[in-house]
Amino acid sequence: MKVALKKMEEKKENGFTIRTATMDDLDSIAAVEAECFPAAEAAAREEFADRIRVYGSHFWLLYEGDRLVSFVDGFVTDKEDLTDEMYEKADMHRENGAWQMIFGVNTIQAYRRRGLAGLLLKRAIADAREQGRKGLVLTCKDHLVSYYAGFGFEDEGISDKSTHGDVAWHQLRLRF
Repeated sequence: MKVALKKMEEKKENGFTIRTATMDDLDSIAAVEAECFPAAEAAAREEFADRIRVYGSHFWLLYEGDRLVSFVDGFVTDKEDLTDEMYEKADMHRENGAWQMIFGVNTIQAYRRRGLAGLLLKRAIADAREQGRKGLVLTCKDHLVSYYAGFGFEDEGISDKSTHGDVAWHQLRLRF
């Protein structure tokens, strides 16, 4: 598969700006992650630095003014299942890969329940479709399975390849 990846145009929507990541976003991304996930599950600042360097175009950031309030990120691969190793090894990214992995869906507490993460997920889905991917894969906890089902993700059950943070994760897949 040959993917023609074009730089995502900055887009304004409902007073928010949606764009991809640069190293200038590193501290904001790390801060949002730390607010959204327990320490055992959150990616470290250094991991985000590697991710941005390798696949910054696979971060979907939502800013209100100069404040990052939500983001979605993940790399692309030909591997069909999301594994714990992927979180730590940005160099596993393959731009022409078949599957868009989603490693995190983050929205700071004060901005939740406004549909902002949904805006970013829809953008990630549209971009993956436009890029000719087979679909997207993510993992989530029990209470979020129905949320992601609303976007077309199907629950494949508890993952045997991801126990990140010593948690039972459902693997979900959206096929095009």
